[in-house]
Amino acid sequence: MRFSFMRLMVLVSLCFISPDHRCFVQTVEAAAVEPLKVLIVAGGCCHDYATQTKLLKKGIEERINASVEVIYNPDTSTEARFEIYDSDGWARDFDVVIHDECSANVSERPYVDRILNAHRNGVPAVNLHCAMHSYRWGNFQEPVADGADNSGWYEMIGLQSSRHGPQSPIDVTYSDHAIAKGLSSWKTVNEELYNNVRVYDSSHIVASGKQMQMPRKKKNKPVDPDAKPTEAEAVVAWTNEFGPKKTRIFSTSLGHNNDTVGDDKYLDLICRGLLWSTHKLTESGKPAAGYSK
Repeated sequence: MRFSFMRLMVLVSLCFISPDHRCFVQTVEAAAVEPLKVLIVAGGCCHDYATQTKLLKKGIEERINASVEVIYNPDTSTEARFEIYDSDGWARDFDVVIHDECSANVSERPYVDRILNAHRNGVPAVNLHCAMHSYRWGNFQEPVADGADNSGWYEMIGLQSSRHGPQSPIDVTYSDHAIAKGLSSWKTVNEELYNNVRVYDSSHIVASGKQMQMPRKKKNKPVDPDAKPTEAEAVVAWTNEFGPKKTRIFSTSLGHNNDTVGDDKYLDLICRGLLWSTHKLTESGKPAAGYSK
């Protein structure tokens, strides 16, 4: 654990103006450990990543002892690529990587393998929303067999999804997982509920979502005026252990709209997922010393 004496003195001096003694304790703890080095990789189709990366960086750095670096590709196609992934050691300078890509049609196996190898070798990941629908090829509408040519991304995530429903609010309820400790059930604004083609045995549910959905409009057929909405349910947040080192992976399929990404409840969930993935969250759900703010 590295210790910055000058940093400690500056931060402690600021606490003398605060009547809250907890400020002193938290400041000393935070100064005694280096911030988590978080990398966000974002870009691709269908989302306002320019805004969402700013919301994520600000929200994370306000909540936990972390320093966030953002790599953003303004390419809005499903073929967005990231130069950082062209290097075998792309993740070596970071404690955890947030995958916020929407690159459904990027399917070159060597490129995807370089991404996955960092996580196989022990770098934790947090996967957000359209990351679940990235780097896919073959018949991804059906459960992909273990070890298949197109299985690697799903094996890392720990859940396979192929599509989502219409945008409408999702009722989110939590399990008793450590990440969920202290979090309350909530209803999102209009959001997309991603389906679950397969939930891997290595995964553990953190949150489930329910959404009322109207029947999908069928091609070349009129809309049924008497159609009634039905309730759909899916896992919306979960953990996984990936590869020989059992690297910790946290994912949530929530996060389509800016109002969701900027919601305190969403940012709290992401930060707790970051802490869990980096072994900075105890089994009772408390952040390790020095990592909360």
